[in-house]
Amino acid sequence: MPHDTGGASLAEPVAARAPRPSASTFLSGRARMRLRVNDREHEVDCDLRTSLLDLLRETLKLPGTKKGCNQGACGACTVLVDGERINACLALAVQYQGRSVTTIEGLASNGRMHPLQEAFIEHDGFQCGYCTPGQICSALGMAGEVARGVPSAVTSDLSSGTMELSHDELRERMSGNLCRCGAHNGIVKAIQTHFASEDRP
Repeated sequence: MPHDTGGASLAEPVAARAPRPSASTFLSGRARMRLRVNDREHEVDCDLRTSLLDLLRETLKLPGTKKGCNQGACGACTVLVDGERINACLALAVQYQGRSVTTIEGLASNGRMHPLQEAFIEHDGFQCGYCTPGQICSALGMAGEVARGVPSAVTSDLSSGTMELSHDELRERMSGNLCRCGAHNGIVKAIQTHFASEDRP
């Protein structure tokens, strides 16, 4: 699955988007940084080695993003950065200054759950729920990839201008998010139903 740890294109590296830390910052091992999380500006002082996951959970007190393997293998920590999905456990918080981060807490609007959250409930897309925030954020990031025509390992026609989100395509694209409860069929159904309803006129 095309998770990345930088969230930036090759044409526009992260360093070009964020202010360069000073030499004194590196010597102290700490940085004062500004991040936009769930449409709110935050200014925090933290260790340069702090992961984005730990900053969200421990500093900003947003526990919805889960710490699973802490090695980038399970997808429980998936969040959106400028609409692209990343594994927050593999990302240093300092990389994301000036970027827009969205966690599961930021998907609700006016006190109402996001339609994909509602679809997960309707189609039993979870059991214990631990992986669910990462699954939902990953599915939303995946939709953006499909809309941009980003292929997966099972995409058969690379020249097509449109991309069908078939059962196999969806499962491949979501393969970086694991569910230890085995609720994968419900997860697939919830995602398929949600995006099918969004495609209707």
